[in-house]
Amino acid sequence: MTGNGKIAQPLVAGVIGDPVGQSRSPVLHAHWLGRYGIRGHYVPLEVRPADLAEVLRILPKMGFRGVNVTLPHKEAALRLADTASDRAALIGAANTLTFHGEGRIHADNTDAYGFLANMRQTVPSWDATAGPAVVLGAGGAARAVIHALLDAGAPEIRLANRTRARAELLAEHFGARVHPVEWIEAERALEGAATLVNTTSLGMKGKPPLRLRLEALPKSAVVADIVYTPLMTDLLIRAEAHGCRVVDGLGMLLHQAVPGFESWFGRRPEVDGDLRKAVLAG
Repeated sequence: MTGNGKIAQPLVAGVIGDPVGQSRSPVLHAHWLGRYGIRGHYVPLEVRPADLAEVLRILPKMGFRGVNVTLPHKEAALRLADTASDRAALIGAANTLTFHGEGRIHADNTDAYGFLANMRQTVPSWDATAGPAVVLGAGGAARAVIHALLDAGAPEIRLANRTRARAELLAEHFGARVHPVEWIEAERALEGAATLVNTTSLGMKGKPPLRLRLEALPKSAVVADIVYTPLMTDLLIRAEAHGCRVVDGLGMLLHQAVPGFESWFGRRPEVDGDLRKAVLAG
């Protein structure tokens, strides 16, 4: 009940993508809403790029507190926002939008936060400063991972992408610690690396495999894959057999959702085993 005796409306948030049916976010947020007894909803919204600006102006009028944004809208969402966090501006993309008074849109990027939280929860001894990091891919996810690694103190990032020009653009954006590497030279770039991160879709169910030999990678390295279907990708299986510690991509999805949920529903949620089971089952 509100102060005037009316029943408070449920809190509403959602996820926007095109397509959006593959998103695990509705299951994730529904689990938290149920766990904390919050009267609210989190809904998937399939929105075409041409309609994004109009939809984002209408949603606050419909009672939405905010939305997550997934492919292909992350860069456009940042451009359409009225204000943005420093990390969203530095990364160049937004995945979390919060609606304020008069429909003003605040953009944030929690992917970098989610990546670091996942690494630290899964391998507490992981230290980004221990040596160079190798990042595969130069898309939106790579932007977040590079930002996270630089923020955590990685001394050097060797960035390999199938199209070198995209890697060079990210190196220009992020500065001198990011060094573009030819895709065919990625295996050599593993020498002396402390961290390896795959941000491409290679190895995902239905996608081509990631063909990367790991002989040059130190066994002390930590290997992460942002893909979580399958949970243990071929890269992670081979890295574990090589002696490396591995980090699957599901945890990044779970942790990146924490700031948005707290902003929209007023409770900071916990990422634990029950949440992982719920999302995997969903």
